[in-house]
Amino acid sequence: MNEKIAKYQDKMEKTHANLLSELGTIRAGRANPHILDQIRVDYYGSPMSIQQVANISVPEPRMIVIQPWEASMVKVIEKAILTSDLGLNPTNDGKAIRLAFPELTEERRKELAKDVRKKGEEAKVAIRNIRRDANDTIKKQGKAESMPEDAVLDLTDEIQKLTDKYIKIIDKSVEEKTKEVMTV
Repeated sequence: MNEKIAKYQDKMEKTHANLLSELGTIRAGRANPHILDQIRVDYYGSPMSIQQVANISVPEPRMIVIQPWEASMVKVIEKAILTSDLGLNPTNDGKAIRLAFPELTEERRKELAKDVRKKGEEAKVAIRNIRRDANDTIKKQGKAESMPEDAVLDLTDEIQKLTDKYIKIIDKSVEEKTKEVMTV
């Protein structure tokens, strides 16, 4: 692979990885500890993820148990979960926090599937923007370096093939997550 194209492939790979991490935060009826990844708690003045201040386990398919390493963090973590947009009601016994995942309604599943498709579309737009930037750069370099027109066309073709490849990968990821969300 041409080194001029490698950096754009890296950007496309990062875009896909970002999409996968976003999709991981969408709950599909099963308890998934990754939905807590985006939540930050105040730990002695610095924002930290829940994973950095507590042990997280999934004892049952519809339950997450969060055991803070310090008892003082129970209320802080509970408040952070309540103020997040997860729509979960934590319960605590003073030592641990339990998150029960209710069965998703058909309407909620459709909403989540729509959200998954929206995130997929955003990722595809990002991939297309990377393609546009790559093509602009290739054309500018082609003029600056007096590259033959065929060489410039070959590079833009490679960028297009790379774009098509990542669009398919994103579509596949979105399709899998949508299927997961819609499965009862």
